[in-house]
Formats: sequence, structure tokens, C-alpha cells
Amino acid sequence: MTTVGFLYPGHFAEDDYPRMEILLDSTIRLVVNHTECPDDAYREDALRALGAPGRLAAGAEELRRIGVESVVWACDGGSFLYGPQGARDQAAAVARELGVPVSSTSIGFVHAVRKLGATRVAVAATYPEEIAARFTAFLADEGIEVLATHAAGVATAAEAAAWGPDRIEELATAADRPDAEAVLLPDTALHTVGHLAELEELLGKPVLTANQVTVREALRLADRHAWAARLGTLFAAREAPPAPAAPSARGLWGRGRKYAHGRNAYTRGTPEK
Repeated sequence: MTTVGFLYPGHFAEDDYPRMEILLDSTIRLVVNHTECPDDAYREDALRALGAPGRLAAGAEELRRIGVESVVWACDGGSFLYGPQGARDQAAAVARELGVPVSSTSIGFVHAVRKLGATRVAVAATYPEEIAARFTAFLADEGIEVLATHAAGVATAAEAAAWGPDRIEELATAADRPDAEAVLLPDTALHTVGHLAELEELLGKPVLTANQVTVREALRLADRHAWAARLGTLFAAREAPPAPAAPSARGLWGRGRKYAHGRNAYTRGTPEK
């Protein structure tokens, strides 16, 4: 059994996680622990407050007792507004508390884009323009070219959580560009897991959404590969084991994967390309 944990602010689209657990291997457990969300406004001060060290530490205590193998801070704005280094520092602080690898949704988007081998993307954001621009800047700082950003101007997480598939499709279509190799939908308050296959069919390309990449990031940190066709291209194909360095008497596959540490202290596993 692989058990991974998530720190999720408030109560908005957390039901995406049990849906993903059902679609994934039966030996994967996704544990969501809610952190305080006194203000769900999509303003910089409110979003940054969600990621305050004390708030994350308090939420992580329950995950420590459960005994998870990795943790992801399931919040976009509460991580990317700190900038790339700030987001890494934020995750590293929680990792020191828990003693397991820790990341965030924003960092997970970067790793997911690299996993797909994409370099040019479009961003379909629920956020106001100024918040969406900060996410675009975060991606650019990580070497990902954003060809277009469409901001829907949603004011709160509760408003985003009320969106149905039609509005989500309109958002993704408005952001897409012919040269974009993937379309990214940030915002863990947005229900997207039930619509991933339809979104990719509509756009004819990979779609990365916040809760989807959050789960993939947690599994990556736990060195656990998983696939589920209904979870989009990111989870659509089984990952083959790596070839051994040399044939051995133990057979073609050797004794398993040898992992290298990534460039950041808070991660482990195969670095994304």
C-alpha cells in the first residue's frame, strides 16, 4: 500500500481526490487533511496567508500520525505567489517537520509539464488577471513558455467550486492556442477530475489540472508509478521499468529502479526532464 497525503485549504473540490483514488490502483491511498481557510478570496494577501508556515505545520500534524510517504500542499495561489524559490522553501519547511518528501501544486505543474516533454503551454485560469499573471510568471521562471493566459476573473474559491463542465470547457477553449503543447488549468477549488478525458478530446492535446497534477506529484515523490486512462495523458500510459546497466543472472529487469535525487532538497525520485 502506498499512502500519500495532501494539505487542502478549506472545503471546495476535495471530492476530486476520492474520485482519483477509485480510478488508480487499489493499493494507492490518497489522504486529504484540511487546513484553515478563513478567507477564500482570490487576492494576493488572502492566498499567501493560506500558505503561512504555522498554518501548514498545523495541518501536517494529522498526516504525521497517519504515516504518509509524501505530502503535497494542494494549493496553487498559496504557493506560486511565493515565487519558485519561496515555494521550494515552503515545501522544505514542511518536509523538515514531517520527515518525508513534500511539494506543492505549483511545483507539481512544472514537473508535469516536463513529464509530458512540453515547453510551450496555454494557461486557462479561473483567477483575476493579476493573480493569473503571477502563475504565468512562475512558469516562465521555470523555463516554460506560456503562449497565452486567459483569466476568468473569479473572485473566490467557492465560486470556482460551483463551476460545471460547460464553463470549464469554455475556459479551456478560450485559453488554447494551436502551438500550445498542453493547456494548464490551475486552481484546486475547480472540479476537473470527472472531465479530463472530455477536455483532452475537445482540445486534442494534453490537459493538466490542479488536482490531477497534485496527485501525480505526490506519487512521484513516493516513487510510485500509476496509470489511469480517465485521468488524462499524464496518467494514460504505464511507465516501463528502466533498462538495467548490464545483464545479470537475476534476469532482464535486475533488482528494480535506482533513483537519483533531484536538485531540490525536498524532493526525491527521478528528476523531471
